[in-house]
Amino acid sequence: MRIATWNVNSIRTRIDRVQAFLERSHTDVLAMQEIKCRPEQFPTTPFEQAGYHVAIHGQGQWNGVAVASRLPITDIQDHFPTQPGFGTPPTVEARALGVTIDTSDALLPKEGEASSLTVWSLYVPNGRELTHPHYAYKLDWLAKLAEQGRSWLSDPGARIALVGDWNVAPNDEDVWDMAAFEDSTHVSAPEREAFAAFARDGWIEVTRDRVTNYTYWDYQKLRFPRNQGMRIDFAYCSAALAARVTNAQIDRDERKGKGASDHVPVIIDVA
Repeated sequence: MRIATWNVNSIRTRIDRVQAFLERSHTDVLAMQEIKCRPEQFPTTPFEQAGYHVAIHGQGQWNGVAVASRLPITDIQDHFPTQPGFGTPPTVEARALGVTIDTSDALLPKEGEASSLTVWSLYVPNGRELTHPHYAYKLDWLAKLAEQGRSWLSDPGARIALVGDWNVAPNDEDVWDMAAFEDSTHVSAPEREAFAAFARDGWIEVTRDRVTNYTYWDYQKLRFPRNQGMRIDFAYCSAALAARVTNAQIDRDERKGKGASDHVPVIIDVA
């Protein structure tokens, strides 16, 4: 079974590329971020014609998350419990979408395992600047997700994936030049600490030891041709699911050509 996560940076702009990726990669479940549209604007028909069920949580031209699955989706959550909001009054943004997928025909449970798979498509707040209220919001958002994640892990047989654009570069090697990020978000100690908390809680990031590459290159200043990128898209899995991961890859070629997103798909294989 193949699961992928991809910040598509506007699904309506990049639907042709997403369709081509799904066909080429044989992905079973695709978690998308920054779809940038309302649910009724989402191009559902091409997915359905290709055999995918689709869950969508959008709010207009900003944010938005979705999941496309070849396997039946049996439950949808458009936020996680205690997910904080931003602004005055605080608005819970379209940044988290959890779907429960019936994997009974594709991923038979081992003894003690859940029979279903839960995939969360996550678009973690950017933070903007270290002194900006959005930065405090980002840290609170990650802390609340970690708190909820601990309750999910209370079931040792749970098969859960937290995938998406985390907007954190956890290690120095995850950016092309640390000097370029001095006093910037994504690499600050509190953000890295918030990301690392998931591993301490028992989540396993399953791509780091299997593949090395950036996952994001800004459109400006020839960042991609110069390979001046960032690694900010990850897959944290519960122990039961992580034990089933056999491979991971980063589709760097998807950043090439006309109309590319600034992120590329991150793929994991589960058996």
